[in-house]
Amino acid sequence: MNLPNKLTILRCIMIPFFVFFMLSGVGGAAGKWIALAIFIAASLTDMADGKIARKYNMITDFGKFMDPLADKLLVCSALVCLVAMMRIPAWIVIIIIAREFIISGFRLIAADNGIVIAASYWGKFKTTFQIIMICLMIADIPQLYIFTQIIMWVAVALTVVSLVDYLYKNRSVLSTTK
Repeated sequence: MNLPNKLTILRCIMIPFFVFFMLSGVGGAAGKWIALAIFIAASLTDMADGKIARKYNMITDFGKFMDPLADKLLVCSALVCLVAMMRIPAWIVIIIIAREFIISGFRLIAADNGIVIAASYWGKFKTTFQIIMICLMIADIPQLYIFTQIIMWVAVALTVVSLVDYLYKNRSVLSTTK
């Protein structure tokens, strides 16, 4: 159990606390700021675990499996909470979650055929904008409403573009399946 894997587990442990503060109303007005702090801390563990694992050659099968799963759980939990709070339309969340399912399925097919597919820059931009969007929506600052909406639309566009780019660049995976 190395440091990157411990950070991934910590991120998983943080998710229920994040959801609790998002939806319970505990803490009153401070609850959203606690939830935001937890979300930011969890997002930073995502960035840190990958950098540490690559830099110090600590990549493990556990990390390969759990890191992307923890990331998806964190983002999807946040998006579902935001739908429940009526801060983001459900159809946008469906697009974002559908993209994650499609990519995960595609990666499984590729892995079954011995093909490893690296993350793309589009995917990294998508993730960055989704995290910024979620942070802005959690904070729910009225003066930033238009900016938040712009970031939301950029995140949605990047979600779709990254999916199309991913599928196009790796289209040979489907033609080489067993």
